[in-house]
Amino acid sequence: MSLPFRIRKEFPYQIRTLENVFIPMSDGTKLAAKIWLPEPGPDQESSFPAILEYIPYRKRDVEAWQDSVAHPWFAGHGYAAVRVDLRGSGESDGVLRDEYLPQEQEDGLEVLRWIAAQKWCNGRIGMMGISWGGFNGLQMAALQPPELQCVISLCSTDDRYADDVHYMGGCLLGDNLSWASIMFSFNSSPPDPELIGDKWREMWFNRLENSGLWLDNWLQHQRRDDYWKHGSICEDYSAIKIPVYAISGWADGYSNAVCRMMEHLDVPRKGLIGPWSHKYPHLGVPGPAIGFLQEALRWWDHWLKDKDTGIMEEPMFRAWMQDSVPPSNTYQEKPGRWIAERKWPSPHISMHRYRLSDGKLLAASKNVSVPETVKTIQSPLSVGLFAGKWCSYNAPPDLPNDQREEDGGSLVYESASLGEPMEIFGAPMLDLYFSVDQKVAQVAVRLSDVASDDKATRITYGLLNLTHQRSDENLDYLVPGKKYCIRIQLNDVAQQFPADHRFRISLSTSYWPLAWPPPRPVRLTVYEGESSLYLPVRLPGKEDGNLPEFAPPEGAEPIRLKQMEPPHHDWVVKRHLAHDLSMLEVHNDRGVLKLEDIDLEMEDRVYECYSYRTADFNSVRGEVKARRGFRRGDWNVYTSTRTVLQSDETHFLLHAELDAYENDLKVYSQTWSRKIPRDYV
Repeated sequence: MSLPFRIRKEFPYQIRTLENVFIPMSDGTKLAAKIWLPEPGPDQESSFPAILEYIPYRKRDVEAWQDSVAHPWFAGHGYAAVRVDLRGSGESDGVLRDEYLPQEQEDGLEVLRWIAAQKWCNGRIGMMGISWGGFNGLQMAALQPPELQCVISLCSTDDRYADDVHYMGGCLLGDNLSWASIMFSFNSSPPDPELIGDKWREMWFNRLENSGLWLDNWLQHQRRDDYWKHGSICEDYSAIKIPVYAISGWADGYSNAVCRMMEHLDVPRKGLIGPWSHKYPHLGVPGPAIGFLQEALRWWDHWLKDKDTGIMEEPMFRAWMQDSVPPSNTYQEKPGRWIAERKWPSPHISMHRYRLSDGKLLAASKNVSVPETVKTIQSPLSVGLFAGKWCSYNAPPDLPNDQREEDGGSLVYESASLGEPMEIFGAPMLDLYFSVDQKVAQVAVRLSDVASDDKATRITYGLLNLTHQRSDENLDYLVPGKKYCIRIQLNDVAQQFPADHRFRISLSTSYWPLAWPPPRPVRLTVYEGESSLYLPVRLPGKEDGNLPEFAPPEGAEPIRLKQMEPPHHDWVVKRHLAHDLSMLEVHNDRGVLKLEDIDLEMEDRVYECYSYRTADFNSVRGEVKARRGFRRGDWNVYTSTRTVLQSDETHFLLHAELDAYENDLKVYSQTWSRKIPRDYV
């Protein structure tokens, strides 16, 4: 396979690998770790700072390739790199029952103490991770363990309710279903008998029987409550006392958190947002990828080895200002340039106001009056079929396509052609004066870059469940016909609009399947003259042109993989006109890969289907099937999971199935059926 980075083979230190080490917990549970250690020479120190990555994604197989690129690289530069599987995952004992539980954090504190006590560690530890590992790095920092001295958190969030895979603006995300189903598959996978021995089957059945149906948990908490507040560092930013480097990408689902943490943390901190999807930046797509491992080393060396690397003299916040591109479901590269801010919010950004008027966005002026007109929209369920995923995993084609496909079912407001280029950086906002004809309603707002040939590229969007007008905790049914005003904040973005382009906002009352629709069709009335769009316009800064370039991406030589059965990735929109049925099918089939160094084959196949009948809001249905398997010699196991979510006007209807097979013989089966009340959703 071709690699997106150059391989480094020469390092300051030789590397010793401990394939599987068990870390004892105080309750008798043992967590499995893989450790890469620097081998000191005669004139080198024998103990080192450590870097911990603490996640549930199976060090032995699923994440083995990615781990082999990064962790030996850090070890070769004088760090003990420690990769730990959470309780109930990989070869670790126990059962994983949900995300970010107190038990996970208690275990993490014990892991930190264990690492610091090893003779190869000098007691100074950093945590690094993407997604789950980015979350718990921040969560561990908030607990203030003395061993933890800095964090690099990638593609994570400070707010588990407002800005994670589950809910957005109080709307239930379609990714909530797909992510629950993927973790359903992970949690039902066995440990490797080659490391565990004969007890692997007992551990497997413990997981099958007791991991539970996480989607049920998440649907029981449809508003911001203590369940989501736990693990959300935004509840008390001051609890974090150590330096944080927060990183994401504009195609990722978690870029907003970087901006918030730059604003609210009161510790040495850096922020970085590139053009990437949910990927480490040295593997970043859309490109350009960067030398993330070199950048991370500068951070570790500064905070864990007290070296002057110059990293903290550079601007606090660096982001990729994206150039205009035609709409596409997938990009290999996103053209643009790096920009930087020493403070956030930036004094170089000002909000420009545009009034909504008869399909137009008019620059606000004290001397121009805007008629007090109204427009209405009742969007079809088809708006959203071309929206892509809430979070792009670079599983093409998972990005939004030409917005003209969606705008026919939306209210559209467009600017005049720009006389000169305009750049924005931050969160656009819409002050919307509205009324609706239902007591539960949502609004999706999309901001697009419209070229001279009328192609429309979505650059950011926002969702809001309008019953959350006071807060995400205290909700109110809407009074049909009553006039309201509410502010809708769109996702942060850095984007250039060229001269002769226009910008457009599109409002719809549904956005399926990116978000679950309201119980009934909604007619939205917009009071145009009072409603306004605000764009965070930024003038290019002098420092932008003087930024040091990132090194090219590199990594250690990865483990050997062989593709035994080909992968298949596709998104297909189908419309069965005779049956009045439309659907989006997502195929994310990685085929069968062989890890040649351990003679293990692994299978990973996911199929998603989201459907509806044209005017029937009670017909929406999401289904996810996943199959994950492992085989070596005469050991052959796999699990098959199926999750179906539907709804009526008052309840969510959840059905799930789990089947486990050993040598093609079904050895375990369980089904769940749940009826969960809709809570203002």
